[in-house]
Amino acid sequence: MKQILTTKRLILRKLTPGDYDALCVMLRDKDVMYAYEHAFSAEEARGWLNRQLDRYKTDGFGLWAVILRKNGRLIGQCGITKQDVGGKTVREVGYIFDKNFWHRGYAAEAAAACKNYAFDVLGESEVYSIIRVGNEASVKVAPANGMKPVGQIIKHYYGMDMPHIVYMAAKV
Repeated sequence: MKQILTTKRLILRKLTPGDYDALCVMLRDKDVMYAYEHAFSAEEARGWLNRQLDRYKTDGFGLWAVILRKNGRLIGQCGITKQDVGGKTVREVGYIFDKNFWHRGYAAEAAAACKNYAFDVLGESEVYSIIRVGNEASVKVAPANGMKPVGQIIKHYYGMDMPHIVYMAAKV
């Protein structure tokens, strides 16, 4: 599979249908999916994967598989998606990682590469991260990626109102 991005420790590539089992390790884990308030069902995980595959076709980007260079293991997802912020469609850097790989700097490393991709390849002048209030690990990644809080929004998901902080980085 063609690499989209590489960093010192990571390879980012498009997800494939064959990545379903590895994705389920993350998406079906309640600890990993705490910002979504529930672990995904098998059907929700399949839908998540299919949305990424559709995004590649329609947008040319989406969440990509994050692979460890040293052993080829899929440890997470990181990429760029279109998101609504107050009626404006923005490009968001988002990520989800297998909890066995938290607190090692992988999210920050992958997110920085995706931010640069948005600026350098997609020609974006601004990139966002939309982080649920209380998601302290992601709140640490955004400033490390040169992002500053610029507002708040409420997302409605799974029958709940979920406050999110909107972070933004502008191309310099």
